[in-house]
Amino acid sequence: MKILYVATISNTVNAFLIPHIKFLIEQGNEVGIACNPVQELNKELLHLECKVHPVSFQRSPFHKENIQAYREIKKIMKSEGYQLVHVHTPVASLITRAACRNIQGVKILYTAHGFHFFKGAPIFNWLIFYSLERLAAKWTDILITMNEEDYHSAKKFNLRRKGPIYIVHGVGLNLHRFKPHSFEEKMRLRKEYEVSSQDFIITYVGELSYRKHQDLLIKAVHQLNEKIKNIKLFLVGDGDQVNAYKKLVQELGLENHVEFLGFRRDIDNIMTISDLAISTSRQEGLPVNIMEAMATGLPVVVTGCRGNSDLVTNGVNGFVVGVEDADACANAIEILYNSKELREEFGKQNLEQIKRYSLENVIKEIKEIYLDMDDFTKNRINMVNNNTGIVKRL
Repeated sequence: MKILYVATISNTVNAFLIPHIKFLIEQGNEVGIACNPVQELNKELLHLECKVHPVSFQRSPFHKENIQAYREIKKIMKSEGYQLVHVHTPVASLITRAACRNIQGVKILYTAHGFHFFKGAPIFNWLIFYSLERLAAKWTDILITMNEEDYHSAKKFNLRRKGPIYIVHGVGLNLHRFKPHSFEEKMRLRKEYEVSSQDFIITYVGELSYRKHQDLLIKAVHQLNEKIKNIKLFLVGDGDQVNAYKKLVQELGLENHVEFLGFRRDIDNIMTISDLAISTSRQEGLPVNIMEAMATGLPVVVTGCRGNSDLVTNGVNGFVVGVEDADACANAIEILYNSKELREEFGKQNLEQIKRYSLENVIKEIKEIYLDMDDFTKNRINMVNNNTGIVKRL
C-alpha cells in the first residue's frame, strides 16, 4: 500500500506522527510525507526511506499561497500514485481533501486533532470552520477524532459513502520516557537544575499564546505569592505573547516567582522536578502536556475546555476550573499545596488513567481502523484485530 501522510507544517510530523509512520512502514507499506518543512524533519524519517514532498501550506486558511499548495498536492497525487491519503491539521486537511476529491481509487482518512469550532468559540469560527469541515467531510472516507466533543460534532457530518467516524486516545504518549520517579531522583534532578528542594514548583508547558492563556495562571500565582512564599511557576515554551506575559510578571512583581524557560527538549525532567502541572488553556484538542504530567504521576489543575475535560475529572485526578476564573485556579493550587495526601491520590489516579493514552494502545487503535478499510483486505497489516472495543464507530 502506498500512503501519503499530510500535515500543514513539519513540526506536527516531528512531534506526533513518526511512530505512526514507522508502524505503517514496518507492516510493508510505502509512506510519503507532504508538509511545509519550516522545521527540519526528524532524521529517523530518512532512515525509514520516506519520500518527502515540500508543499507551500500556510497555517492561515486565507493565505494566497495555499492556492499553490492545492496545485502541488494535485501534482503529487498524479505523479506518485498514492492509494491512501491520511491528512492531519485543519488547513492541510482541507486543501488536500479538496485536491483529491475527484481522484478515483484514493481513500482519504482525516485525523482531527481539534476542530476550530467548539463550545465557547467565536461565532466566526462556527460560520467559517464548521461550514468548511462539513463540506470537506463529503470528500472524506474515514474521520478520526480525539475528544468527545469533536466526536459528537463529527457525527453530524455526512462522509463519503457513509464512512465511519472514530474516536481514539490521542496520538499516543511514550510511557517509557514519561514515568514516575522516586523522591530521591526528583531531589537529584532539582540539584542538577539548581532548583531549591523547598520550592513548590508549578509547570505549564505550551506555546505562550492567547489560546494557552498563561496570563490567567500568572494572576493566580499573584494571589498566592504571599501565602505560599516558595511558589515557583515554570512557563515552558515560546510564542507571540511572550513579551506581554513577561510585562505582566513585572507589573505584578513576580520576577522571583515566575521563570520563562523557552523551548525545551527536557520536558520529562522538568515534569519530574515539578509538584503540580497546570493548563489554563481556552481551547484544546487533547493536550499532550497534561498527558505527560499524568504519566509522571503529577496532580493537575486544568480549565474546563474541550480536551482538558476529557483527561481530568474534577476531584478525581485533578481540579477543573473555569476558563476565566483566576480565583478558582488559585484556590485549587492552594488546596493541593496544603495536602500532600491529595497530591499523591491524584497522582495515583493519573498513573492508572494514562495507560489508555499510551503509544502502544493508540497504535492498536489505529491498526483497528486500518484493518477495517476495504483497501487493506489484500495488503492486510500483519496484526490480528484485538477487538478492544476502545475505538467507537458511527
